[in-house]
Amino acid sequence: MNIHHLVIMANQIGTFFASYPDQEEANSEIANHLQRYWAPPMRRQLLAHVAEHGGEGLAPLVLASIQANLVRLSPAAQALSKPVPT
Repeated sequence: MNIHHLVIMANQIGTFFASYPDQEEANSEIANHLQRYWAPPMRRQLLAHVAEHGGEGLAPLVLASIQANLVRLSPAAQALSKPVPT
């Protein structure tokens, strides 16, 4: 997916949660949304954009949320935390 579209989508999520009076809660909810509803390749591409380009174009709240939740948003970290079926 085009990173420009991912940035727009992430900023739309941030706009919704920016209305929360508690900014820590908004930060957490942005990460929750990305983790729950974005496919791993989309999150990988967004995380790479943050790492390689400083998150250019991302709203400050969205960038702060991503940076504070890098491990949690990493698709590899999620795969490691899932129980292995026996």
